[in-house]
Amino acid sequence: MKSFIKLFALMAAMAVGGTASAANFRTVVIDAGHGGHDNGGQWGRVYEKHLALDTAYRLEGKLKSLGYQTVMTRRSDYFISLPQRVSTGNRYTNNAIFVSIHYNYTWKQDVSGLETFYSTEQSHSLAYCVHNSLIQRTRTVDRKVKYARFYVIRNSTLPAILVEGGFVSNATERNRMKSAWFRETIAQGIADGIQRYRRQY
Repeated sequence: MKSFIKLFALMAAMAVGGTASAANFRTVVIDAGHGGHDNGGQWGRVYEKHLALDTAYRLEGKLKSLGYQTVMTRRSDYFISLPQRVSTGNRYTNNAIFVSIHYNYTWKQDVSGLETFYSTEQSHSLAYCVHNSLIQRTRTVDRKVKYARFYVIRNSTLPAILVEGGFVSNATERNRMKSAWFRETIAQGIADGIQRYRRQY
């Protein structure tokens, strides 16, 4: 029993220390998914790479207005490899978080909703804060926070999440994505979540 108590105390101390250091960030690395020859999800002339980049720029503006420093893994329509994206973020270890922005796609055209992924324990709280804020802002289908081993979040040394802002393959969501107000709402939801994450500690 004593050993269990000691182990629990040690785990609690590690958790507090980890979340405290994670919350002391000033920089947000914004990763707009895909780019260049990599279109990502696509339906007609609606390309995930364009939606992601536009949302990333909107998020950057909101974060800068809140006093954050921002780093974009790409600023125009060009291809950047997954290792390059991770390398960009990992330069800011202990002083940043990593947010990768995507829009989803599946052959099942009736599937819809937002989901947020994390891969490491240090990223769990960030994922929940951002996802809950996104759902509150968009009032759309909640596909929950999920664990995944996507390259950019699995190999990040920062608290890192990957946001899927709806399905390009779903007609209703695709029409929303084509409207600036929806991409603005996604960006605002992410910014709200980042603020919530920082304040909660």
